[in-house]
Amino acid sequence: MRKFVIWPNELDSRLSRRYGRAISKGTSVNEPKLSEIVEAAESLGMRVTDSDPARLNPRLAGLEEGYRIRGMLRVESGHPKTKTLRMIAQKIKEIRNTRTKAKRSKSKRKKR
Repeated sequence: MRKFVIWPNELDSRLSRRYGRAISKGTSVNEPKLSEIVEAAESLGMRVTDSDPARLNPRLAGLEEGYRIRGMLRVESGHPKTKTLRMIAQKIKEIRNTRTKAKRSKSKRKKR
């Protein structure tokens, strides 16, 4: 198992690669939350060994506050880091999609 640190900015589509985005814009997610990353990683069978919601990636020190997402995870995965990040981003998109569909169906039921 490979161990590495995941920062939310590595998955954030709003940021450039200069500020730490590690995957392509098409694969990345808009404003990923630490809880979403943990949920996605665990659902993919990865082990989250440590998390610190207060940590800030040093690359983000020069950015305005709206783009700074705090948090850090230590993850054990059987895949390289970039592949792991892509898998997590895809899983977050799936989770968000199912939640959006569930909200829509609830609102349709209330209107009737």
